[in-house]
Amino acid sequence: MPRVTVVIPTYNERENITRLIPRILDLGPSIDILVVDDSSPDGTADAVGGIAQGNPRVRLVTRAGKLGLGSAYKMGFKLALAQGADMVIQMDADLSHDPQYIPGLIEALGDSDVAIGSRYVKGVNVVNWPMSRLLLSYFANVYTMIITGLPVHDATGGFKCFKRRVLEALDLDAVISEGYCFQIEITFRAWRKGFRILEIPIVFVDRTAGASKMSKRIIWEAIWKVWWFRLEGMLRRI
Repeated sequence: MPRVTVVIPTYNERENITRLIPRILDLGPSIDILVVDDSSPDGTADAVGGIAQGNPRVRLVTRAGKLGLGSAYKMGFKLALAQGADMVIQMDADLSHDPQYIPGLIEALGDSDVAIGSRYVKGVNVVNWPMSRLLLSYFANVYTMIITGLPVHDATGGFKCFKRRVLEALDLDAVISEGYCFQIEITFRAWRKGFRILEIPIVFVDRTAGASKMSKRIIWEAIWKVWWFRLEGMLRRI
């Protein structure tokens, strides 16, 4: 079995992460978990640390302050590679990404290099979002496809599985985006490198505990940076 590491960034996700970790561990002994916590004031790190003490498959990295989603994923990816992972999965801590889809993402790497748990590849599969949030997400992905040419229906989604060689080939230090835009940039860079991307349909269910980290800054970053990705792609810098 390939060694798989699931990277999960957290900030104030104590209630969700303690429910999520056991469900991932139940999927099999070849799957490890790496939680990157940004010094959550709600005690997320303490909760994960308690689990990790009793299970070597769970590892915790605590960072000094709220440093952002993109940098958390980059740190997690680098650590997962250094610890010998054959595949790396990224997912949210808020239970909107159901662990039941993880085996399907792993299996999809038999025909691809990057597998995406996609909300939009077969219709719209989102539960409990207000219509304004759903429309923003859906049309952000349409906008991204039109501007960049990236042939992915859910480029802003954060549920992905990478082969080791994909992350090794990308210059992670050059990835500077956060939030939604990080998801777009990492996928765009993989596509520009010629890696095969496959979308697997999932049902996305909005969080029931905790608060969303969405902000206007994240939205505006995604709006203007897709044009930068297009320009960099045309100049062959990405």
